[in-house]
Amino acid sequence: MPERSVERTAVRNDDTATRPPLAERIQAKLAQAAQEHKANAQRPARSATPDREGQQGAAPKKGPRRARLRLTRVDPWSVMKTAFLLSVALGIVTVVSVFIVWSVLGAAGVWESINATAQDILGEEAGGFDVTAYVGMSRVMGFTMLVAVVDVVLLTAVATLGAFLYNMAAALLGGVEVTLAEDH
Repeated sequence: MPERSVERTAVRNDDTATRPPLAERIQAKLAQAAQEHKANAQRPARSATPDREGQQGAAPKKGPRRARLRLTRVDPWSVMKTAFLLSVALGIVTVVSVFIVWSVLGAAGVWESINATAQDILGEEAGGFDVTAYVGMSRVMGFTMLVAVVDVVLLTAVATLGAFLYNMAAALLGGVEVTLAEDH
């Protein structure tokens, strides 16, 4: 009898000695479950990929992707900055173009030709008529700069006011709808 109890004890001890502790077994089961979950999650993606590739080869090529967006608000501050810079650029272009045109007209002798024509038509009554006294370079450039400065102020104000009006209209109607398409 004592021999059997010793054998049973030895078997139990061997049995418990080979099994890992409970915490390790739980961690192993959790790791196995996590791996099964990952495998299941990747399985549809893998199976879908060959189908897509198979469809792309058989089906005709799709056109570019499109997205419909709605412009619901425009930032008035950014509109004002952009309008100011663009109107300054427009003012500079105006002044430079007027200077070039007046210089070309002066170099081509247009002003002397106009003076000669006026003296031919009016004779002695023309006196010392000089067209450049009325539309000379300094006068024209001064007027052009004044117009450019006023233009900068007006364009900036009108663009900013337009942004506020657009925001109010977009709040009521939803804004402008834009369709964007991907390039090929």
